[in-house]
Amino acid sequence: MATFEVRSARPEDRETVLAFCAHTWEWGDYIAEAWDAWLGDQQGRLLVATSDGRAVGLLHLRMLNEYEAWLEGLRVDPSYRRQGVATALHQAALAEAMRLGARTVRLLTEASNSAAIALARKSRMHEVGSFFPFQAPPLPELPQRLASLPRPEPARVEDLEEIIDYLNVSNIFPLTGGLYYSGFIAYSISDRLLKAKINAGEIYLLRRWERLDGLMMIEQREGRHGKYLFIGYIDGTTADTIGQLAYLLRHLTAQRNLEAVRAHVPDLLMVRDTFAGAEYQLADSPYVTYERMLT
Repeated sequence: MATFEVRSARPEDRETVLAFCAHTWEWGDYIAEAWDAWLGDQQGRLLVATSDGRAVGLLHLRMLNEYEAWLEGLRVDPSYRRQGVATALHQAALAEAMRLGARTVRLLTEASNSAAIALARKSRMHEVGSFFPFQAPPLPELPQRLASLPRPEPARVEDLEEIIDYLNVSNIFPLTGGLYYSGFIAYSISDRLLKAKINAGEIYLLRRWERLDGLMMIEQREGRHGKYLFIGYIDGTTADTIGQLAYLLRHLTAQRNLEAVRAHVPDLLMVRDTFAGAEYQLADSPYVTYERMLT
């Protein structure tokens, strides 16, 4: 196996990297949009693998906070694949994550990407969660059967302990790895994250019979898909609860004049079927999150 030098990316690497990323997908790649932010990332590190001084591979290490690291944007020049470039980048990124104090490192890949999964496992990472991307159009009017049911309300700071107690006994929470997805980046659902989401008005609670029956964590986002409401975590005591929340999110999307609602739905048959029943459509292939504890 050939050896490659791994170093921090430099501005002059940009054109070489973008050239071998040009055909990652049919539509191209997002690396050009991310390059400047990744190159200037003072908390993380943008790495390139080089051969004879020329960049032939790329990987960004993002520090989500002082303890969680995230690997993203792994790319290898097609002429150098299966020669150890990705392995060299992974090893360097893991070493850098430990140097920066991370206790956990994660990555996300399509469930069909056998090469990325093999690399994750080779790096002693294990699967902690998976999801299916769903989407649906806004719903100006709720179905009649839902019109008179309780509506979710924004969580308040004083609800934090109740939310934690709810998640601690949830059947869904442990099967998702306890992760919240902000787009295609996964964060541990910690007390700190919950407080931040509550303060941002991005957690909604559904109560019935004077108890917490379900919750959803959302964001309003804008990107290639236009302006949309995004669901990064959803939980409910029953399929009916989750179905009610799924419809209500479509209605909230209409109230906010957004173009669509997009959801990363846990790979649990009951939850997937419930979203399909709420007239959401599968938008992409499933994704899998891998994790490794560093301490």
